Amino acid sequence: MRIIFGKKYVYLTLMFFLIVSSSMAVQVRLKTIAKVKGVRENQLIGYGLVVGLQRTGDTQRVVSTLQSITNMLSQFGIAISPSQIRTQNVAAVMVTAQLPALLKSGDKIDVTVSSIGDARSLQGGTLLMTPLQGPDGQVYAVAQGPLAVGGFSDNTGEFPLIQVSHTTAGRVPNGALVEREVPSTFVDNDSISILLDKPDFGQASMAVQALNQQFGEPVARAVDGGQIDVKIPHNYQDNVVEFVAAVEDTAVGTDAPSNRVVVNERTGTVVLGQDVRIDGVAIAHGNLRLVIKKTTQVSHDAVFGHDELTHSTTVSVDDSGKKGNLVVLPEGATLMDVVEAINAVGATPRDLISILQAIKEEGALHAELDII
Repeated sequence: MRIIFGKKYVYLTLMFFLIVSSSMAVQVRLKTIAKVKGVRENQLIGYGLVVGLQRTGDTQRVVSTLQSITNMLSQFGIAISPSQIRTQNVAAVMVTAQLPALLKSGDKIDVTVSSIGDARSLQGGTLLMTPLQGPDGQVYAVAQGPLAVGGFSDNTGEFPLIQVSHTTAGRVPNGALVEREVPSTFVDNDSISILLDKPDFGQASMAVQALNQQFGEPVARAVDGGQIDVKIPHNYQDNVVEFVAAVEDTAVGTDAPSNRVVVNERTGTVVLGQDVRIDGVAIAHGNLRLVIKKTTQVSHDAVFGHDELTHSTTVSVDDSGKKGNLVVLPEGATLMDVVEAINAVGATPRDLISILQAIKEEGALHAELDII
């Protein structure tokens, strides 16, 4: 039995749960578990200013923001020194984006905007034109537009009295215009390489068999558990795009998809599967006391003359603040039991997020934990 201690958050937030069911075995298209080597995303970053804030931007203590305002105004012929600026309607931000492969000049992508000063909130702000650079220092996109902030804060005082989620980070949907294309080279010596998202020797072997059966000849060869080289057949030499599409569309047998728990800490959103299970674990988390007990009963079927096992779950919750309260979860309990119990007392999703992170750290969570 492992014991995990955590602290209780005081922010109010909103959480949505998506219940996902899984099957024991599935046939999937190869493109859902692998990608073509050379066709990849690229990370972009830039420094910019968000304006239009309601006195929730950077204060006079952030000299870099004042200097940035001065530099921006000088481009419009306005000469002013940083010491003359008295405003809190502007915030310095870092702008990040993922540039997908094969996008062309003129396409649009989403950007994420994050404050780097002492701004209290970016709510209601507008990002000014910001060049986004790649690792090579070249500008690949330009971002601008109003922010969508997934939170709310009461900004009547120096510090927000009420805050829902993070208000110093937001997104600009389709806010960046691609200016430069990233060349993609995926054909090498009349062959392409397929990279499995999760390297596995068994999965690579099944993919090779499926590809060879798909094209009726031994075109595929596994280099290792993560890479498969596929030779382009003669009848596809003049149409590589059609060949790649046929490779990606090949049906491949695979294990049942692993359970995943997706957490967005900024908005407090948690997405989890109903069959996600945990090992026996005890958690001390603030004043919350949650006990889940599973019992098994044996009943005799008089008609067919055999015994049946009946499983039942009882959940009791207490958040009265007594010392030493523990969240006790026996082996085999599902996270849905935890969710239902936490919702019953009105605890915040951030309580659940903290519990999930601690359980995963201890290795008791049988699922992938993705934090976005």
